[in-house]
Amino acid sequence: MAGNAIYPLWKQEIMKGTANNVLNGAEGAATGVFAALVTSAYTYSAAHQFYSSLAGVTGTPQEILTKTQATGIFDGTDLTYTAVAGGSTCNAIVLYRSNGGANTTWPLIAYLDTNITNLPVITNGGNITIAWNATGIFAL
Repeated sequence: MAGNAIYPLWKQEIMKGTANNVLNGAEGAATGVFAALVTSAYTYSAAHQFYSSLAGVTGTPQEILTKTQATGIFDGTDLTYTAVAGGSTCNAIVLYRSNGGANTTWPLIAYLDTNITNLPVITNGGNITIAWNATGIFAL
């Protein structure tokens, strides 16, 4: 898929006010918002709802810190993935919310593959720094 997308099933749950889907989880805890680098082994689907639907996750997912939600825009700190194993092409980032339970309950928030500095990237064992757009990570 080319183009950023908010997962429809996440939007459905936030409209219902489901607590597991809020973006203000405690930083450094099990309830944060995380970003996973994914390769072309993963194909976006509007039917995907939980982290367990992902394939091709490479590197260690990173927590988004200093989160802000203002005027419908979600933003947070830029990310650094350290020592990402070589040999993959990372095409996108998937945002999800960890809730401390099994990854079959971590809701997918957004699929991001455009307007992100340093994506796509070919991994080489080094660090990968992701710089979010100055206007924010995504808007509702």
